[in-house]
Amino acid sequence: MAAITSGYDRVKAVKEFDESKMGVKGLSDSGIKTIPQIFIHPQQTLSDIKSTSKQTTSIPLIDLSNVASPNHRPNIIKQIKEAAKTWGFFQIINHNVNVSSLDNTINAIESFHNQPHETKSKYYKRDEGRGVMYASNNDLYRTNAASWHDSLQAWMAPEAPKAEELPEICRKEMVEWDFHAAGVAEVVFELLSEGLGLERGKLKELSFCETRVIVGHCYPYCPQPDLTMGITPHTDPCAITLLLQNQVPGLQVKYEGEWVDVNPVQGGIIVNIGDFLQIISNGEYSSVQHRVLANSNKKSRISIVMFLNLSKWRGEGYHGPLPELLSPEKPPVYRDFTTQEFIENFYSKGIDAKSFVDKVKIQN
Repeated sequence: MAAITSGYDRVKAVKEFDESKMGVKGLSDSGIKTIPQIFIHPQQTLSDIKSTSKQTTSIPLIDLSNVASPNHRPNIIKQIKEAAKTWGFFQIINHNVNVSSLDNTINAIESFHNQPHETKSKYYKRDEGRGVMYASNNDLYRTNAASWHDSLQAWMAPEAPKAEELPEICRKEMVEWDFHAAGVAEVVFELLSEGLGLERGKLKELSFCETRVIVGHCYPYCPQPDLTMGITPHTDPCAITLLLQNQVPGLQVKYEGEWVDVNPVQGGIIVNIGDFLQIISNGEYSSVQHRVLANSNKKSRISIVMFLNLSKWRGEGYHGPLPELLSPEKPPVYRDFTTQEFIENFYSKGIDAKSFVDKVKIQN
């Protein structure tokens, strides 16, 4: 563990890094051999950072090629339900999106991050809740230790950005991926809905496909990967997340108390359950901790995350477990909560695991 420098002023160091607009990619490209103090994590965070390359288990891989078949659909629903309940993560293949389209999206985001930081800096800002933003660590000012990644974020719906707001180098691909991902999400929400014993269109009807945010992460080479994280352990606050990744490893999921590597599958789309869906499913589905290790490869790890959440809250502006899932035998595990509570919980601190789930859990 590196020693803390005497007289170190973290607030000043964070501000200087942020105002440089270099991002960690700029630091990495500059050839630094030691990482700045603001990225060094406490020992308890780093105590179990290792790749479990000898693992024999991984997140479920689910083939959607026969999803429209009355003979095969029930089995696919069963697989999705089991994966969403036990792993909180699964990977889908044969999802009707061309592999070339996925690769083009990954390559375009990589091209954006590979530009000189002087070129990217015009997009660098901190305006998280809308529009288009490029920055390093969305929670940079809310966390005690920064992580080794940069992100390009674009809110695609309910209000789409103007074309010129998206960087030209990845504009076409981001718009196309938004279109394809919305279609994939609709199918996944149908299967998840049926897995809960609800009507096929129930989760879509609740508007869960209508708030969409694309975040293109870049995890560049880190000269001291044992001192920092790519992204710290967390759960996603949304309903579900769709994720594309290139062939550089690093993503891990917590399963039965162990960190499990999520190995890239060519043409696969990773789906993970968010806190919101855990709550409204009354705990039938589980959001699960995941993290990304700092990248020791010379090639950058690229991942493209789409967060999906509802756009229309109930008339009174609150949500909670779906009434259809409740009964005397299955009482609510969580209380109702408001839009404001949900948003404030996310923006009041660094990313974390299930803090909102814990906040609305009904204590017996």
